[in-house]
Amino acid sequence: MDFIVEFIALGIDSVVLLTCLKQYYGKKKSAKIVSTTPTVTLDKKLKRVLANADAKLPYIAIRGAVKPIGVPIISSNNPNVSGVIQSLKIKEHVVQRSTSGFWSDSERTIQEVHNVIPFGLESKGVVVEVVDPLVAEYLDMDTISDTFHPTVPSMMDHIWGFFSGYRQRGIQSTEKMLREGTVMTGIGQLVFEQDGSFKLQPPTNGEPFYLTTMPVSSLLKKLEISKRNYGVVALICTAIGVVVAGIAVKKYLNKRKRLKDEENKKIHIEETRRKRRRQIRDPNNLFENVCAVCKSNPVEIILLPCGHVCLCEDCAEDITDQCPICRSNINTKSVAYVL
Repeated sequence: MDFIVEFIALGIDSVVLLTCLKQYYGKKKSAKIVSTTPTVTLDKKLKRVLANADAKLPYIAIRGAVKPIGVPIISSNNPNVSGVIQSLKIKEHVVQRSTSGFWSDSERTIQEVHNVIPFGLESKGVVVEVVDPLVAEYLDMDTISDTFHPTVPSMMDHIWGFFSGYRQRGIQSTEKMLREGTVMTGIGQLVFEQDGSFKLQPPTNGEPFYLTTMPVSSLLKKLEISKRNYGVVALICTAIGVVVAGIAVKKYLNKRKRLKDEENKKIHIEETRRKRRRQIRDPNNLFENVCAVCKSNPVEIILLPCGHVCLCEDCAEDITDQCPICRSNINTKSVAYVL
């Protein structure tokens, strides 16, 4: 219990550190992979390139315009906007009272819906269909609408919110879309199907899958910046962990030193007391009641529950089980004053 604060701080710091290290090495690996990824041009030569590669390229980058395969999705907030992926999210913004009595803003997602139709990336008359776009690590979409509808509370809402510690501020509705015609970079596995179609899909070896409006060079810079930021946070967490561990070690050493000093002080007081008692004993005096063990020092200790006063203080330290007179078990020993 003496180190509970340090243990909690180290636990939280360790979780954050491990998370940052995982992200750091993940971004580092992704940046290395992206930097060596070949770029394939979408043109009439693509079929021949895939034929020479056994109809599959494990990891490549292509760039083209988004083209729906079928009827595109029409925006719910702007009928002039169409696309292939639609994301609708509804959030509730509230003010809550914490256990300390302070009010703070918070939000929670009430509903989130994704609508997707088949689409591909087109360039120079060649279309590559994109498979499972929602699993992409980066999926850039345009925000079509982001509106906040504030709640107008009544008097009863104010009273109820005061006692419940929960007040609604409003509802936020956000719509995002991947628009038709957006030029995007797709990085993943390219496959040539038997029906003559091309498909870009998530790599089967677990490498990252990207659908982004950025070119490969910009994506690489973003990954490097993200890697550096996680590295800085990991270094800060490491420094904090070292400081907290140092505080805990110093606290432990101080406690150990204090206990050792108290023990030494206790031993010193006990030795001083014994020395003083030995000095006041007169070796020339023949005591009527002498210790049953050493036969020289006066009796000074009473044994309970038998009640025999038969030991001096020196010999009483070694007698812990049975009384030397009646052989009954010893529960406690106390100082006896014999006049």
